Amino acid sequence: MSDKTMILPKETAQALVDLTGEVRLDAALTMVIRDYARQKLAELEAGLRPFENKYGMSFEAYRHHWKTEDRPEHYSFEAEDDYLVWEGLFTRRKRLVGSFAEQHVNCSPMTFSEFLQEVEAQFRTS
Repeated sequence: MSDKTMILPKETAQALVDLTGEVRLDAALTMVIRDYARQKLAELEAGLRPFENKYGMSFEAYRHHWKTEDRPEHYSFEAEDDYLVWEGLFTRRKRLVGSFAEQHVNCSPMTFSEFLQEVEAQFRTS
């Protein structure tokens, strides 16, 4: 990852400090991004869960059934709509997790694996 310079308005820099309590702007920004990523992952997981419950399987398994089995119910509006929405949520989650895995966005001793475990534990308890 290459270092890049970013110019922030003073108000934005102060907001980062106020939000995080961190005076180093790079660390503060990383903390805000990490927290926002947690929130987005939670939203995506919450969106995925009803489909997994409805169909009793993960999206990967559902996609496999969709592509390998020709069933009349696959042609209903509801099934097609569910597939498209579910696929969109799954893809966004995969990209977000992949982005963080590649960049190792981290401002604490927590590893990315620990971060994912923490996020997944939050979903299991909600």
